[in-house]
Amino acid sequence: MGRRKKGLNTSGWIVFDKPLEMTSTQAVGKMKWLFNANKAGHAGTLDPLATGMLPIALGEATKTVPFVMDGEKVYRFDISFGVETNTDDREGEAVKTSDHRPSQEEILAILPNYSGEIEQIPPAYCAIKINGERAYKLARDGEDVELEPRLVVIHDIELVAYDGETATIEVECGKGTYVRSLARDIARDLGTFGHVSSLRRLAVGPFDENDMISLAFLEELRHKTPNFDQMALNGHFEDILLPVQTALDDIPALAVSRQDAVRLKRGQPVLLRGRDAPLICDTVSVSSDGDLIALGEVDKGMLKPKRIFNLFTGA
Repeated sequence: MGRRKKGLNTSGWIVFDKPLEMTSTQAVGKMKWLFNANKAGHAGTLDPLATGMLPIALGEATKTVPFVMDGEKVYRFDISFGVETNTDDREGEAVKTSDHRPSQEEILAILPNYSGEIEQIPPAYCAIKINGERAYKLARDGEDVELEPRLVVIHDIELVAYDGETATIEVECGKGTYVRSLARDIARDLGTFGHVSSLRRLAVGPFDENDMISLAFLEELRHKTPNFDQMALNGHFEDILLPVQTALDDIPALAVSRQDAVRLKRGQPVLLRGRDAPLICDTVSVSSDGDLIALGEVDKGMLKPKRIFNLFTGA
């Protein structure tokens, strides 16, 4: 038997508009196949019942995934009042019900309580580990799941629409926020019960809604484009396959000479000399002549490479 084909070193970010019922793992596999990439990963799981932004890293972009995952996120979600489920979304079984429906004025009055740094208990059906086991697995096995409250940051929260039964809310939040917990807690504070009946992610880190690409568009592009693989490898789809460094927009950038770039690529540190040497003591994005070279750390005037990029520069 011959060796299994590994794929090409196609690198960049696809801001994928994940459809309903597709898992994040399936989405990554689909993008890896479409672009014939040798490596792929995503920056933040979306449940099958959620749609919207799933940033997918190909090739060398996988080295920048943590920077995107740490970024702020924007969600638009529906709270259906009257029923609380064991999963806090429409996939679960009803566990509590109420005939009470809040007024629009009551919802508007309570939302400021969910702004800033707040404490929330994650849903029982989540991926947090308890004694080495995922919480959702324990919950499915019928065990009582008790999770500790945690602090999360809500930058903005607003009511978009309300029809007397379902409230549409948009929230901008920090890492680790559970929208299902928000919906559950808001409903309880309004004297009723509720669950997330739809969820769409609109932004993650440096990516916004305008960057999203649908599966149908990508499949059609591949179908009608001769030599699609080679064109993607050579960077011919700039509006679709965003540069690796897009994920690094929020960290300091440092330009070095070609000579220093060679040293960094060998894993060797570089001394930052002269009065123009940057006063940085942190992680930096290092480039040379516009090419991304490495992620490094500056300490006491010494630049040490931590992650080295091997980006293909085709024609």
